[in-house]
Amino acid sequence: MLKFIKHHVDTIVGIEVYPMLSFMVFFLFFMAMLLWLVKVSRNHVDHMSALPLSDDAPQVREHHAH
Repeated sequence: MLKFIKHHVDTIVGIEVYPMLSFMVFFLFFMAMLLWLVKVSRNHVDHMSALPLSDDAPQVREHHAH
């Protein structure tokens, strides 16, 4: 089964560009997240990490249409 799929994939013109393209997308996303992590302030990280435990978070009210 794998030989059958591999044979058909090998016959596609230009298929060799897709692994490099997917690697570049992953690498750029990873680097962007790393850059954001370095630049984000410690206060923001502390604030975001405390949000689920915070009692002063605004309460969401459910509105029911009648």
